[in-house]
Amino acid sequence: MTDLDLARRVRDRCLLSGRFVLRSGRVATEYFDKYQFEADPALLDELASEMAHLVPEGTEVLAGLEMGGIAVVTALGRHTGLPCAFVRKTAKPYGTARLAEGAGVEGRRVLVIEDVVTSGGQIAISTGRLRDLGARIEHALCVIDRQEGGGEALAAEGVRLLALLRREDLQPD
Repeated sequence: MTDLDLARRVRDRCLLSGRFVLRSGRVATEYFDKYQFEADPALLDELASEMAHLVPEGTEVLAGLEMGGIAVVTALGRHTGLPCAFVRKTAKPYGTARLAEGAGVEGRRVLVIEDVVTSGGQIAISTGRLRDLGARIEHALCVIDRQEGGGEALAAEGVRLLALLRREDLQPD
């Protein structure tokens, strides 16, 4: 299978047309329904296999962001053998009261994992909180970059965005 074939399959499975309000507050006429590839074990596994090649050398922990990044990070961990942390939007007020569950992040080189990036807002927020816990973060990796400023916004935070697929890869033929 070629990358073009994988992109086509993701597009056919996930691209919706209509009016959608994004997390950033922007209104879009197309929406990548990430839960469609996350709920398909075979497709998610193929995406993770390809993403494994993009994991920067020296990465010690994969940190998946709630909610969509959790499925992706789990699949990616299978292909890389790296331990995973599961990052909440806010620390829960009960039990362990942790922001990040699973693998420890303090003092380790952490790669933040997200499903779809638009503005980069949640990655920026979560990266700041993980850095407060002692994580060393230089990169984030996503399945789809909508190419709407997320990469640039993250660069301003000292994070380089890596993407398996970009909006341009998912356009109709």
